[in-house]
Amino acid sequence: MSAVLQPREARLEPITVERIAAVCTIERSAYTHPWTPANFSDSLVAGYHCQCLVAPALPSGDPAPSRRPRALWGRPAAQIGGETLIGYFVAMKGVDEVHLLNITVAPAFQGQGWAPLMLEALSGWSRGQNAQWLWLEVRASNLRAMAIYERQGFRRVGVRKGYYPAEGNAREDAVVMSLRLNESTSAWGTLK
Repeated sequence: MSAVLQPREARLEPITVERIAAVCTIERSAYTHPWTPANFSDSLVAGYHCQCLVAPALPSGDPAPSRRPRALWGRPAAQIGGETLIGYFVAMKGVDEVHLLNITVAPAFQGQGWAPLMLEALSGWSRGQNAQWLWLEVRASNLRAMAIYERQGFRRVGVRKGYYPAEGNAREDAVVMSLRLNESTSAWGTLK
């Protein structure tokens, strides 16, 4: 199922133990090497900033084929009780910086502007924590994500060789990116 939701319909809420199964459903659908439920549980226990973007439950049935992007056919959205899970992020606060560990938009909702919206919300939270920098790593092959980060003001600052697992016991480089928080501007406003 794919659908187009409006930003006013979505809200950020904490990832809870009860939401981990739905989060992991999306994680497995989005990545070849997904985080495990234990990774998310450990993040909660460690006190990381773990948020999910939820919206009211979608009506049953797929939208009309003319409104459904072909690339998204057959990709279900995860449901949490009476809500639809659009995406989530996990971030770790340091002394004067925040490190984005995971950000994911459900495949059914990709390409609709949800990742930039979550990045803006994370940037705002980070500023509220008096962080000066927001850091992340991204697979060198993930050009789409790098383009989103760059549009949000992130800059490429380095490479971590062999950082990510890849197919066949190979390793893939990570591109390290950073955003100086007092320089970024918001095109999205705030998300409550």
